[in-house]
Amino acid sequence: MIDHFWDPVKLSLEIAVVSGCIVLVMGLLLGKWMAKARFKGKAVIETVFLLPLVLPPTVVGFLLLVIFGKKSPIGQFIESIFQQPIIFTWWAAVLAAVVVAFPLMYQSAKTGFEEVDGDVEDAARVDGANKFQLFLFVSVPLALKSIISGGILSFARALGEFGATLMFAGNIPGKTQTTPTAIYVAIDSGNMQMAWLWVLCMVGISFLMLVCVQLSRGKS
Repeated sequence: MIDHFWDPVKLSLEIAVVSGCIVLVMGLLLGKWMAKARFKGKAVIETVFLLPLVLPPTVVGFLLLVIFGKKSPIGQFIESIFQQPIIFTWWAAVLAAVVVAFPLMYQSAKTGFEEVDGDVEDAARVDGANKFQLFLFVSVPLALKSIISGGILSFARALGEFGATLMFAGNIPGKTQTTPTAIYVAIDSGNMQMAWLWVLCMVGISFLMLVCVQLSRGKS
């Protein structure tokens, strides 16, 4: 019973950590770019970035199936390289988590970079800082509170992802069965004891994540 309890929790944490790292990098790069960019069509691109935040998870899962399924060019390309489709795999769960968590990281990072004083960045350029040094040692530290907040929220979102994961990665015990899908199966089968244990575990982790967000914003 103990192993059965911890397997989905461990898998959820693994997926959340990997997807969180991917989302962090993407959010920083795209958030920095969009914070200072001025071009036609910017609003459309930002809408696409934020769309998974408001779409039903089942819609996100459906779109992932269409884009990365066996009949799609992308899906066929991936299958030709790895000799297997990406759907119903561990990486499918990671991809689903990345898609639904990215908007939170992107929006937080973009907001943080928009608040960075341009005069400070200009002074760093005058002192000889290149683009990489300016980004890593000036922009990121000045936007760190927003970045940390976005990172924690996106991690928590990836940890709790259910709908898109169930449709795109399935519910394979020990492989793609995360805690949210395990809770669903436990309730459906009438195993309320296990469902309650997983629910309490997720509530505890989510509570800690939100406390960390408040602390990162300088609130008590």
